[in-house]
Parts: sequence; structure tokens; C-alpha cells
Amino acid sequence: MYKQGKVVRWEADKGFGFIRSPNTDANVFFHIRDFRGPGSPGVGMAVAFEEIHVGGKGPRAMAVSAVGAVAKPAARRPVGGRSAPKAPSHDAWLKPLLCLGLLYGGVLLWAALKGFLPMWAFLSWPLLNAVTFWFYWRDKYAAQQRAWRTPENTLHAMSLLGGWPAARLAQQLMRHKTAKASFQSTYWATVLFNVGGLAACLYQVGALAPWL
Repeated sequence: MYKQGKVVRWEADKGFGFIRSPNTDANVFFHIRDFRGPGSPGVGMAVAFEEIHVGGKGPRAMAVSAVGAVAKPAARRPVGGRSAPKAPSHDAWLKPLLCLGLLYGGVLLWAALKGFLPMWAFLSWPLLNAVTFWFYWRDKYAAQQRAWRTPENTLHAMSLLGGWPAARLAQQLMRHKTAKASFQSTYWATVLFNVGGLAACLYQVGALAPWL
């Protein structure tokens, strides 16, 4: 059923929002992939949409378009009701950071074998990155399900402790947190502090003396 309403909430970094329509008691959920443009959704925008009900989760809007714009037909979903996954956008920093991560791991292993750091410092690093990737996956899934989210401070803490390679990989593969400038700024700060902290630690124990 086609209806009209107004966007009353829009979470740009999460890609979803809600529409209030005089013909529907509850606010109607919609996702960015269901918006047909032109432009981007925003609070106060008058829109036309097709209202559907799926799985008892409340009303959902499909083929959402600004009033006056022609709505494109909703893309046909494959069997099973799931849309095809989108290809990750290109990230010029992903490969350099992963290479830096491999170098970082190599330095940890070297320092542990030479006795400058305890062996657990190296052995715990792959586990930390696996846990970091899982935290990102859990937060992305929660965002899609409108469930309890992982605090951003937790994600940043994992990066600060050394999980920044897995964090960047998860951001790229899941297209999660890549568009939020404040999050990205803090992420880069955690990378610098962690790498700088390792360098300072190795300097303190004399590991860098032969190169200085």
C-alpha cells in the first residue's frame, strides 16, 4: 500500500531511519537501500513509500522517494528474502595497514624471541585481532537487527590494545563505520598510539639500541 509521510529520524552513519505517516499508527522503518532519491534522506523530508509488514517487526517502507520524485521499483530480492551482498568500496589504506600489521606482528615475535618482551605479548596479539573482528561483526549485525550495539569506546579500546589491523579489515569487509568521520579520526589515533607505544617500550628495554 502506497502512503505518504515525513522522515522524523535519520541515522546517516547507520543507514536507516523512520517515517511518520498520518495513515499509520507506528513510525515506519526504512533502510538507505530502499531510498530511491534523488539526494539523501533527511529529517523533515516529505516522502512517498510502499508500506509492508514482515515477520511481525512492525511496518517497513519500501521504494521510498521524496515527494515529487518518481520512485523506482524495488529491486527483486533473491529466493530466501536476502538481498545480494554489496561489494566493499575501495580503501586505499587497507593494504598498507595490513602490511604494517604483518610487520608489527613480526616485530613482536622478534622481541619475544630475543627476550625483550614476554612471549605472551606476541601470542595474545592474533587472539586480540580475532576478538576485535568479532566485536565489529557483532556490532554490524546488531545495527541491522536494531538490537543492543557495541559501544564505540569498546571498538576503539580493542584497536588501541593492538587490534587495529583486524578493525580496519572488518570496517572494509562489512562497510561498517567507514563513513563516520569522528570514528575514523579516533581510529587513526589508536593506531598511532599503539605503534608509538610499542616503539617506546622497545626503546626503554634497549631493543632499539643497535639502530640508534
